[in-house]
Amino acid sequence: IGIISLIVSGLNLGIEFTGGEQVTVKVEREVDQGELRDVLAGLGYTDAIVQGTGHGDYMVTTTLLSDEDVAQIRQALSARFGEEPDITDPYAISGSVAREIAADASIAVFVAAIGILLYVTWAFRRLLKPFRFGVCAIIALLHDVIVVLGVFSILGALFHIQIDAMFITGVLTVIGYSVNDTIVVFDRIRENMLKSPGTPLKTTVNSSIMETIGRSINTSMTTLFVLLALLLLGGVTLQNFILVLIIGVVTGTYSSICIASQLLVIWEEGAFGRLFRRVFPKRVAARG
Repeated sequence: IGIISLIVSGLNLGIEFTGGEQVTVKVEREVDQGELRDVLAGLGYTDAIVQGTGHGDYMVTTTLLSDEDVAQIRQALSARFGEEPDITDPYAISGSVAREIAADASIAVFVAAIGILLYVTWAFRRLLKPFRFGVCAIIALLHDVIVVLGVFSILGALFHIQIDAMFITGVLTVIGYSVNDTIVVFDRIRENMLKSPGTPLKTTVNSSIMETIGRSINTSMTTLFVLLALLLLGGVTLQNFILVLIIGVVTGTYSSICIASQLLVIWEEGAFGRLFRRVFPKRVAARG
């Protein structure tokens, strides 16, 4: 579902990626977000996104604003609500800087993946095929990132939740958490393989997962309790970051238990080759 949403709707990019401006609007009396959005739409800002902070302030994200634009918005809000609002904390970013941030974020994820692959291969060098451990860890990592992106694509389409620089920070944190969780399981597999070298891999993997599953779930649950508290009680500026971490912790725990280790087994048993022969029988026959 997430992949379909990414293909159809993409991601709702914030001003860090598209360029634009974010300001804080404060009105003394209680104001409905819909009313504030209607006023901005009447001024031509139909794509403006209004988010309440829970303290009477509203974060408004729109295109770049000049001093005249801010004055026009202040006048329109005064006429609608009967008082002059405070418009503070302008945060503007140009489109070229936004594109540079997006490119740097992609490079950061790529470099992190390569570093993880090299480290895992080196850490498991005493085993027969250490490179497979690194590749399986990267696949589990990519699964977690795709799930996070897919969920935010759906949230962006339904609730106009945007991704920003904090989102990228959250994704990089999820990468680290996911690999850490996977390495715990892999490390136990390595220990058991060295203790019992003649045991079939799937038996070793199964026993290793059972030995570490309690630790993985307990660690994730305690982390989730803290993250949920931050999501409910923290500021609005951290909500996207915390939401990324919550999704990443859940999917990272799942992938370390149910994806990474299983990939090792099916790779060892040649399941990838059998799948390729079923999907592309004519190509295999032609090579034969």
